[in-house]
Amino acid sequence: MSTKKRVAIIGASGYAGAEIVRLISGHPQVTLTYLTSRQYAGQSYDTVFPALTGCVDHYCETFSPEDAIHKADIFFLALPHKASMGVAAPLLEAGKKVIDLSADFRFKNRSVYENHYQLHEAPQWLKKAVYGLCEINHQAISNADLIGNPGCYPTSILLPLMPLLKNKLINTTGIIADSKSGVSGAGRSPSLGTLFCEVNEGFKAYKVAEHRHAPEMNENLTLAAGENVQILFVPHLVPMSRGIVSTIYVRCKTSDNHIRDCLHAAYDNCHFIRILPDGHFPNAAHVRGTNYCDIGTKYSSEQGILVIISTIDNLIKGAAGQAVQNMNIMMNFAETDGINAMPYPV
Repeated sequence: MSTKKRVAIIGASGYAGAEIVRLISGHPQVTLTYLTSRQYAGQSYDTVFPALTGCVDHYCETFSPEDAIHKADIFFLALPHKASMGVAAPLLEAGKKVIDLSADFRFKNRSVYENHYQLHEAPQWLKKAVYGLCEINHQAISNADLIGNPGCYPTSILLPLMPLLKNKLINTTGIIADSKSGVSGAGRSPSLGTLFCEVNEGFKAYKVAEHRHAPEMNENLTLAAGENVQILFVPHLVPMSRGIVSTIYVRCKTSDNHIRDCLHAAYDNCHFIRILPDGHFPNAAHVRGTNYCDIGTKYSSEQGILVIISTIDNLIKGAAGQAVQNMNIMMNFAETDGINAMPYPV
């Protein structure tokens, strides 16, 4: 019997970190050996997340690279933007596999990252990182040591758009993405804007046409199209705990049938992408707690506009689930290991 690979989660006390803990705890090929949290160091993990009582028996530790490299083979970094790069470098230098859930290794263009975040302190690794959009970059992921796990909004938008741009079926100009996200997308740290009384019975746009996920999308859409793409992205906050619904408007060069044929050709062999039947459209409730991305389309011949609707669970396919999927591909495990939960019927 082969020895299970050891997994560490750095930053295990946030929402994404907790979801990785949950998924890894049920994974058949790996074992959880190291959890870190600066805020909860020394506390048992089930006191941080009581729902996991009797399921996870680890204690939170303070991160130390010297200790970490002896305790795990694969590292998930569930840290804030700007914090991951300094943690990743010593792990990579020790020959470890790293999957980073921040933006620190998502960009090929260093200057774009620095324009929207900060000076990059590990540019030598930025060049070697693979953008972990699993169904698009599967081959590169399988040979990678470092993955930049995509953002949640970009995952919901890039998956339907990239095959269509690659096959020249839609215009590269005038792409509009209108996305709605549950409150967990803002993270676990308390803030005024995510308090119950501020969110409940409300519905608002934020960071209109200036969200930091737009450059991430632009870079990857440009790679797919082979020419410059600049998306207009408008995110909204809705009063639910998790889930993203993205409605995308594009000018179409062909019929709806060709669009659907292209999406089926791209994704029919991809377990986690579901192209819905004609006339059916995604519902965030139908992917809740799963690694699925559901996609539906409608072509308006009067306006010549294709409407694409996609939905994901922002904490799973938009973060932790895709991170585990990246690990599975990197390690040549079955791609569905640990993340093949069935959706809730109600």
